[in-house]
Amino acid sequence: MDTLRRKIVAPRASVLIESMRDIGYSLQTAVADVIDNSITAGANTIKFLADTDSASPAIGILDDGCGMSETELLEAMRPGTKSPLDHRSAHDLGRFGLGLKTASFSQCRRLLVLTRKGGKTSCAVWDLDTVAREDNWIVEFPHDFGDIPWADRLSGDGTLVVWQKLDRLIDERNGDDRKNMIRQIDETASHLELVFHRYMAGEKGLKRVRMSLNGRPLEPFDPFHSRHPATIRGPEEVFRLGDREILIQTFTLPHHKKVSLEDWNRYAGPEGYIKNQGFYLYREKRLIIHGTWFNMAKQTDLTKLARVRIDMPNGMDAEWKIDVKKASAQPPAPLRNRLRRIIETIGAGSKRIYVSRGKRLTSDNRLPVWMRVQDKNRIHYRLNPEHPAFKSFSEELSDQQKREFLYLLDLVASAMPIDSIFSDVSSNPESVSSQVLDGESFREIVKRSCHVLKASGCSEDDIHLMMSSAEPFKSRWEEAREVISEVIQ
Repeated sequence: MDTLRRKIVAPRASVLIESMRDIGYSLQTAVADVIDNSITAGANTIKFLADTDSASPAIGILDDGCGMSETELLEAMRPGTKSPLDHRSAHDLGRFGLGLKTASFSQCRRLLVLTRKGGKTSCAVWDLDTVAREDNWIVEFPHDFGDIPWADRLSGDGTLVVWQKLDRLIDERNGDDRKNMIRQIDETASHLELVFHRYMAGEKGLKRVRMSLNGRPLEPFDPFHSRHPATIRGPEEVFRLGDREILIQTFTLPHHKKVSLEDWNRYAGPEGYIKNQGFYLYREKRLIIHGTWFNMAKQTDLTKLARVRIDMPNGMDAEWKIDVKKASAQPPAPLRNRLRRIIETIGAGSKRIYVSRGKRLTSDNRLPVWMRVQDKNRIHYRLNPEHPAFKSFSEELSDQQKREFLYLLDLVASAMPIDSIFSDVSSNPESVSSQVLDGESFREIVKRSCHVLKASGCSEDDIHLMMSSAEPFKSRWEEAREVISEVIQ
């Protein structure tokens, strides 16, 4: 029987390790990936450190977790230290056993890990220039820790990860790159406040983790604004897939008139409400991906307040197609139909936040200036010729002038700039408002309206009820009531 001839073909270290740098991490996702290890190690405090002023800039992540022995450190520095098929503990945020290395190499050419466990300190270094020069998988173990940035801050058990030779972040000859690096570090801090907000808030079942950037505490950012009384929370639903549970909960954020301008802008995020609507997928309470309908629906203006939280356990990475960066995912096929129905339900709820406001205007407003007219599947708005202000004016006109006046009202209604209004409300709703009448114009409109209603037989109470529910009187009611009193007397 022929024996199959075999050879071991090991990858060239200098080539493969350079290729590992281009998986697609940003600074934000790279730092978050390293912090996953700190949380898995049981850290209570995680410090994001950045030196942008020195001749050799550096970034550090320091935690007070359990630390590592030298043997554990060597294994942690190994590319592919743990198979993604291996069982992981319930709160292990790892995935491929690559995160520390691939995340670090994506940003720097020198990765240094200083760790202490049980009072014993160990240090290991990956230097890509050394690997390139010797074309081998060489990890160095320095004995002198004096030159390591922030080494003096590792006071007890814990781990310090340092990135040096930040060639992907900064060209040391270009001063503008320093400013870009500072901007990216600030954006990374905001990213951490979102990705780890449930750990930072100390959510039930999680140990609270404190994070900071160069001593400045980071604050958890809850994308669902769940503590606001105007936020609509759906019931938590359990979806079973095999022997595992996926938890789903819907949220509809408050309308902009229900929150402060500061909160409205904050919860919009840099990309705005439309881009941030959709599913928010968490793996062991750590945010993986957000602001997506997973290609099951379009992101529209009327659903921009809709956000859905999905919690998955860490044993379902393959079903969700979680990538190395933990920044991409796809829902399992059995779950997709349920998510589609959820999109329809929460989409309708988000629409009602806006549409119901319009319905209230047409149903409760007894003196509408504008009338909403629905003809089959089309909706248009026209000016109400029976409004007291229009009626009192038209009664002073001849029959020909009345017809011309009605033509004029139709012209104004037909020229309504619907596209511009929709665009302004979609992009910056809090800046859109009705024109404010000056004092003289306002008083004259109140008088005319009041005279017409009184002449038609309305009682004083009816006049107050009708005018107090209609604009422009409603928002300036005290002023309007004084004029009404003068007319009725």
